[in-house]
Amino acid sequence: MTVQAYVFVECAPGKPIQLADALGKIAGVRMAHAVTGAYDVIAFVHAESMAELGDLLSRHIHALPGVLKTTTNVVVQGAAAADSTESGRGKRP
Repeated sequence: MTVQAYVFVECAPGKPIQLADALGKIAGVRMAHAVTGAYDVIAFVHAESMAELGDLLSRHIHALPGVLKTTTNVVVQGAAAADSTESGRGKRP
């Protein structure tokens, strides 16, 4: 069973861009972005199992210099995002 999750990362000051770049090079990390808000970096990851997700987090993501803390949210249901012009979002009444 494939596991997908969002990993929210708090990192050392001045490290978000470098950390997002480093995360993007790790197998299983589909995308990583430096962001504003409560977290510094948000990554979307895929793993073949919960055990593999744990390994990805503990042996690869937590091992990166500058990572202070992570919060992981496992996807329980997903849907493809609709184009805003097709879904009606962004249209004026």
